[in-house]
Amino acid sequence: MATVLLVRHGRTTANATGVLAGRTAGVRLDAVGRGQAERTAVRIAAVPVVAVVSSPLERCRQTARAILDRQPHAPVSTIERAITEADYGDWQGRKLADLAKEPLWRTVQANPSAVVFPGGESMQTMQSRAVAAVRRIDAEVEAEHGPGAVWVAVSHGDIIKSVLADAFGMHLDLFQRIGVGPASVSVVRYGEHRPEVVATNTESGDLSWLASAAAPSGDAAVGGGAGHPEAPSGTGPARP
Repeated sequence: MATVLLVRHGRTTANATGVLAGRTAGVRLDAVGRGQAERTAVRIAAVPVVAVVSSPLERCRQTARAILDRQPHAPVSTIERAITEADYGDWQGRKLADLAKEPLWRTVQANPSAVVFPGGESMQTMQSRAVAAVRRIDAEVEAEHGPGAVWVAVSHGDIIKSVLADAFGMHLDLFQRIGVGPASVSVVRYGEHRPEVVATNTESGDLSWLASAAAPSGDAAVGGGAGHPEAPSGTGPARP
């Protein structure tokens, strides 16, 4: 089975000022976010990825470009609208501190499967489109490049959390238990029997073992297995 690295974009000007950017045009990485994207690109440079797929929004395209620039060869680079940010409707562009006073905020926190953003989409729709796209692209990557292939999807916090919740077999109402920080890397494999969540929300750690690891069998290792190949001295595999 192929391996997907789910990468959230680096910090933006909106993140830094507590604004829900949504799909607002022109929201870009700030200086901190550019540094985060570069560090993530360096981590991923140890892995020969076959494709980098990005949300169409600027902050994701900037992060994707940093990853592409560090790759020793030229992976396929594409835009996928189905992994774009949630349509927050009337909430878009507002301060999070103000949104926290809205009655809907409590539902977002405790019962997101029931949420439909005013003038926007439901969180169930958001998850459905994102999961369908990631699983479809993953199957296409494996069919073209084989079960050892690694690819990158650069997207947004709520999108990645919803994809991880699906991979964990969690109900969407539990997805707020998952953390996905700026420029973090989560690792998922979609096997024949079930997805395997290898790591979540990693901000540091060696990823080079992905380049040398044998293609996984798809069966769960009874007893826990032997783990990843040993990394060079002073480094280690990415940890959740």
